[in-house]
Amino acid sequence: QVPLVESGGGLEQAGGSLRLACAPSGRTFSSWAMGWFRQAPGKEREFVAAIRWIGGMTHYADFATGRFTISRDNAKKRVFLQMNSLKPEDTAVYYCAAWTTYSGTYPLSGADSWGKGTLVTVSS
Repeated sequence: QVPLVESGGGLEQAGGSLRLACAPSGRTFSSWAMGWFRQAPGKEREFVAAIRWIGGMTHYADFATGRFTISRDNAKKRVFLQMNSLKPEDTAVYYCAAWTTYSGTYPLSGADSWGKGTLVTVSS
């Protein structure tokens, strides 16, 4: 497991945009996909989006489709989450995750590396 480091969270008004970034801390590692989860106060951690290193296939939760875009920087093994049209219900701690064993899916329990999270607060 290699720790991941998120950045880019903060306070934004409803309708605004934020861009999150995630990169491995320290040594490089091999993963087949990376992605984002989020956890709002009092709620379970939920899947947001994921992207595969090879081919760039992306997957989104229904609430993220059309508003969020996940992208990658293969050279630096970084992933980004562009969040547009933010809503107060997007308020949560956003966590970066990586999967090293291929399964074709992006289960929370299957993620091998995690970041400590970055707080996103959307005001109404």
